[in-house]
Amino acid sequence: VQLQASGGGLVQAGGSLRLSCAASGRTFSTYAMGWFRQAPGKERVFVARITWSDGRQYYADSVKGRFTISRDNAKNTVYPQMNSLKPEDTAVYYCAAISSLGSTYDYWGQGTLVTVSS
Repeated sequence: VQLQASGGGLVQAGGSLRLSCAASGRTFSTYAMGWFRQAPGKERVFVARITWSDGRQYYADSVKGRFTISRDNAKNTVYPQMNSLKPEDTAVYYCAAISSLGSTYDYWGQGTLVTVSS
């Protein structure tokens, strides 16, 4: 499974940005897609997750109410919509795929940089 993330960029605080992550290859073997982020000098942390089958979503407390993750099964693509962005949302965002329920994130895409200016 290959994951291609895109959509990062520079945005002002309070603005919005939509990322995307397209999966290719053995996509039928994946259960869910997640997003993580890593701010400068900090560890990579979980942001959000969505399952392919029923669209069930999970969010980190830090983004609840501001971020919404959706998926397009026909395109094997996941879209985190990020609203009301804050400078502390600045990070490299990574998408990742879980192969099966109970598994860890087995596949990772390259990061895409999101910079939120104050």
